[in-house]
Amino acid sequence: MQFETTKISGVFLITPKRFGDARGYFVETFRENLFQREVGDFHFVQDNQSFSAEVGTVRGLHFQLNPKAQGKLVSCAAGALLDVAVDIRKGSPTYGQFVTAELSQENGCQLWVPPGFAHGFCTLKPNTVISYKVTDYYSPENDRGLLWNDPAIGIDWPVVEGQAILSDKDQKQPKLSDLDANFVYQA
Repeated sequence: MQFETTKISGVFLITPKRFGDARGYFVETFRENLFQREVGDFHFVQDNQSFSAEVGTVRGLHFQLNPKAQGKLVSCAAGALLDVAVDIRKGSPTYGQFVTAELSQENGCQLWVPPGFAHGFCTLKPNTVISYKVTDYYSPENDRGLLWNDPAIGIDWPVVEGQAILSDKDQKQPKLSDLDANFVYQA
């Protein structure tokens, strides 16, 4: 496995090694000992999967408040997506900045999104399946979001505003300037 740092400290692009032949391939998608050595002492408690039929489906930007904040190890099991992590830790030198990565079935890449970041994605191919491991259980009372197209963040989504397929909830999320200071940066 290859662990690459990104422009925001704590967010990693991970590329598992594939072993292939004429039949297909084998890949080890997660190893706790390597993950802890390279990324940190995080433990996963739940695996999630999401299916999006249409290209241009945007889900997010989502996060959970403390004390139920989630770190997410995101991968793409089918299709392709643009994955996004936005730093929402007050006082962080990268507050409001984001990292993007294209995750696909073909490239097998994963993105580690630590607690204190909002996460979202946009599908690039039809019938896209995203899978992700999380470090805490889903908590409806701590479930929050950030407006996907907040101009203060400036994510260059691969879909224009009027053509994005969004849930009602994701169309009404608050802007970065309206978020409470639930996450505080600690160097």
